[in-house]
Amino acid sequence: DVMTDKATVEIPSPVAGRVLTLGGSIGQAVAVGSELIRLEVEGEGNLKAGAAPAAGTAGPAAQPAHPAKPAKLPAAPVLPTFAVPPPLDAGERVRQAIEAAAAAQVTQGDAFERPIASPAVRRRAWELGIPLEQVRATGPAGRIVQADLDAHARAHPGLAPPVPASETSGAPAKAVVAVPVRVNRFEEINTTETIPVIGLRRKIAMKMQDAKRRIPHFSYIEEIDVTELEALRQTLNARWDGKRPRLTLLPLLVRAMVLAVREFPQVNARFDDEVGVVTRHGAVHLGIATQTGNGLMVPVLRHAEALDLWASAAEITRVAEAARAGKATREELSGSTITLTSLGALGGIANTPIINHPEVAIVGVNRMVERPVVRGGAIVVRQMMNLSSSFDHRVVDGADAAAFIQAVRGVLEAPGLLFVE
Repeated sequence: DVMTDKATVEIPSPVAGRVLTLGGSIGQAVAVGSELIRLEVEGEGNLKAGAAPAAGTAGPAAQPAHPAKPAKLPAAPVLPTFAVPPPLDAGERVRQAIEAAAAAQVTQGDAFERPIASPAVRRRAWELGIPLEQVRATGPAGRIVQADLDAHARAHPGLAPPVPASETSGAPAKAVVAVPVRVNRFEEINTTETIPVIGLRRKIAMKMQDAKRRIPHFSYIEEIDVTELEALRQTLNARWDGKRPRLTLLPLLVRAMVLAVREFPQVNARFDDEVGVVTRHGAVHLGIATQTGNGLMVPVLRHAEALDLWASAAEITRVAEAARAGKATREELSGSTITLTSLGALGGIANTPIINHPEVAIVGVNRMVERPVVRGGAIVVRQMMNLSSSFDHRVVDGADAAAFIQAVRGVLEAPGLLFVE
């Protein structure tokens, strides 16, 4: 699996064979076009339909013992190169030399940060509480096999008893853990945990850091009376129950933002600060900040200006579910012109959202609560909600940002305007 931007794609192998070496470890960033994997194949490599042999496999004489350095990339994008070692019938000595070089790389720790093992071996090692880094590997090319786990468990009796490999394919093994006797009610905890920042989490960290470093943020928070808006939402859901998608607050907010953007196009823009160009967009490609199991992602609601409330609700649900399932495409995760973020019931009173670079505005939704407010000289209970928004002060003036949020507020507090063009 290879991640580009925020999309993860699976790279299929063009040949069938045995893995000798890997071009990188999990979480490592490598250059496009560099070697991902080196395989040992029989015969012609059992090429799949439409696949071409990898470069550098003309004969054993030209095959180096170590993986070759990646060639310079052509102008157009290409699929990752799969370097294929010589066939077995080319000579046993060549095959042994390749395996010896691969095993030496693993032993020296220059090319890998974690041991080579199959998912089944990793799962069993976790069940037994055995760190793979401490296991002596006897498999091909330095691979840890089930027998290595058994040998390590026998050499360390304090671990849970080893489970035969044949039993691991069924129900998960149960490790025997000794429970210490508690003497005091409270115990000291001195454990530490080191968590590598890799994959999507590293990408999020880099993007957030870049946005805060490059964009001079300023935030604007406004209180909105959403009593009538919530009553309308409940009425529409009751009226179209089962016939149309159920409305949450988000489609109503999206529509209000679309109407306000017509008056303030400067907030629906992208700023290329490297060349000093602001591009204002007529279309509203609205990013929906979505929390997933792997971190924050921003799928895009494209052409929100052309969607009614129910079409907007359906599309928000679709792209958010695709992001949470890890199935969102790169096109569904890029190209937004303004972003809407909401923490739902966890929204708090106010927050200062970070702009999704290179956009220039983000609108944040806080928690909806009942509060006493003064209306016509009397104290009444109303449903209130804050909008916490941030803007790029280089291209959006404070007065324009405030006027934009007031326009959104005007539509939300008079929800009949949602249906007026």
